[in-house]
Amino acid sequence: MKRVLTGLLAVLAFIAVFPIVFLAIGSLMGNVELQEMLLPVLHGGKGFASWKLLPQYPTLRSYVELLLDSPGFFVMFWNSVKLTSGILAGQLLVGVPAAWGFAKFDFPGKKILFTIYIVLMMMPFQVMMLSNYLVLDRLMLIDSLAGIIIPAVFSTFPVFIMYRFFEGIPEALLESARLDGAGEIQMFIRVGIPLGSPGIISAMVLGFLEYWNLIEQPMAFLKTKELWPLSLFLPNIDMERAGLAFAASVMVLLPALLVFLAGQDYLEQGIISTAIKE
Repeated sequence: MKRVLTGLLAVLAFIAVFPIVFLAIGSLMGNVELQEMLLPVLHGGKGFASWKLLPQYPTLRSYVELLLDSPGFFVMFWNSVKLTSGILAGQLLVGVPAAWGFAKFDFPGKKILFTIYIVLMMMPFQVMMLSNYLVLDRLMLIDSLAGIIIPAVFSTFPVFIMYRFFEGIPEALLESARLDGAGEIQMFIRVGIPLGSPGIISAMVLGFLEYWNLIEQPMAFLKTKELWPLSLFLPNIDMERAGLAFAASVMVLLPALLVFLAGQDYLEQGIISTAIKE
């Protein structure tokens, strides 16, 4: 029974990992080989696309073309870095104090305000797109990176995750700090942030995975191609250069994969915390 279960888990794991393997193998194939196998997909031919476990003629040509002959890739790469780092830095400055305030302070309308936070968290971007566009247009932030960063800084999701961790800090510990003469700001910096760091890190990991692959907001608010992030680079690759598309997909995936592996433990804690009911 144990062997059957292990075999079943191995099959499921392979199915989960296969898209990454698919990308890695495709990035090592030449355009001719890719077009032969993906002809029905790329050109609308009859039949089904085929695939090989290993490339017949492995080549790094697609990576060379991407890294040496595609300046637009690096422009969009740094746009993604600016967007993601700006959003995460803003969420740290805004979201961490907000989560601490919800968790450790009682004030009139707290439950109503937190309920509004939850409702806003569940609303998809499409629902808020028009109102966001009108506000950003009035502030003259359309077609600028700030127009993407500022709304995301005030996202409610990281506040919700960090709130769960701050709420778990024992009140007796804070009372002890007060008896020792610590003020509210000192308790927040010296007690709240260190003990709530797993929640902060998990929120930042989730935020990176979301904003590194951001696509809807840039498509709606950015008109200048030079401001586009990396997530909009792939849809603009010609189908005749399928190898370049595979190589670019691998390069886009690598930062997200490294961040995920580095923060996996914290990410699991964050997902578990969001499942706990109020």
